[in-house]
Order: sequence, then C-alpha cells, then structure tokens
Amino acid sequence: MAAFEGQCLAIEPDVDLDDIESTGPKAPERPSKDEVRQAVRTILSYIGENPNREGLQETPDRLVRSYGELYRGYQTEIKSIMKTFTDGAEQADEMVIQRNIPFFSMCEHHMLPFVGVAHIAYLPDKKIVGLSKMARLVEVFARRLQVQERMTAQISEALMTYLQPKGAACVIEATHLCMAQRGVSKSHSDTVTSSLRGVFKEAKTRSEFLNFITSDTRRHLI
Repeated sequence: MAAFEGQCLAIEPDVDLDDIESTGPKAPERPSKDEVRQAVRTILSYIGENPNREGLQETPDRLVRSYGELYRGYQTEIKSIMKTFTDGAEQADEMVIQRNIPFFSMCEHHMLPFVGVAHIAYLPDKKIVGLSKMARLVEVFARRLQVQERMTAQISEALMTYLQPKGAACVIEATHLCMAQRGVSKSHSDTVTSSLRGVFKEAKTRSEFLNFITSDTRRHLI
C-alpha cells in the first residue's frame, strides 16, 4: 500500500454498533419481485430505452437476481459469523492483522460501486476468531448500500463487540465510481478511512499497525 500522503484520511469517533448498523428510519414494507421488475422497466423507459427491446426483456429479472447477491449483507447477522475461541488464545498477546482484503460495495448516494481493500486488526484478550471470519466480516458490511466512513467504523466496532479485545482497527482504501465515472470524473483518486478502537488509539500501537499495513513485505504463497 502506498504511503498515506496525498490521500484522504478520515478517522471515525467512537460509536455504538446498534447506531452504525442502522441506516435511518424504519424501512417501508418490502416490495415483491414483480414490483421491482416493473420499477426497472420504468427506469429503462425514463432513460430513453425501450424495455420491450429484445436485449432488455430479461434485464429486470437479471437485476433482481443480481441484487440478491450485491446486497446479501442485509440477510446476515454479524453474531452468526463471529465465532470465537479460547483454545489457542492463551499466548496470543500481540495484534492479529489481516491485510488487503478485497471488497466490492455500493455507494448509497448514487448506487454506483466503490472498490478497494480493507486492512483489519485486533489485539486479543483471551479470545481469538477464525481468520476467514475476519474477511467474512468485511464482506457482510460491504454487501450493503454504504458510505466508506460508516463501513470502516462498523467493522472495527463489530470486532470490539463480539471479540471483546483490547483494541481493534480498520483501514479501508477504495476507489469510488461516483467520483470516477460521473461528477468530478477523477479516475485516479482514492480514499482512505481509518477507525481505531481501544489500544489502537495509543500512538505506539497505532504506528505499529500502520507500519504493518503500509510495508511492502507481503509474499504471495498461493
């Protein structure tokens, strides 16, 4: 990962997991798939297309199916994936870091993708979690309508809530198509957000974590 100079770095304040998992007022009753298909046909007509054209006839159904994949994070409860272990944690007293976890998410403002990598860490306190669960945690929050700042805070706060470690951290680097494809059209800009909890707020621990995720020491073993 390149050094942070020249990038946008945001640090999230402490927040409650209940607050950051909420996306606002209670959602209205969920429409049927047929209603969604009809809404897609309406949008196609709005942009000047003919929804009856051969190439577009199956588009509403394809979009409904793709939404099931793109937004599957809404169907997953965080506690169902954060299984912890005490066996193996007896001497785990240094930070556990997982770097360069790739993700795709959708900006909630324009419903366009933002793509990047997440680096997450925690300092165990008598409990550890399976490594695959750390990547899955990123996936669950990414597969929702998001803003990068909220997603960063959700990940670190989930680690604190379900692992109860001495501290947790998350740094996300991403490129947003809402900036690259439209609007200001800045295709070479990326955004870096940071959320630190517990001991990771201390200067020494923070520095060690940032050094690990910025150093060019990664080897591809597979």
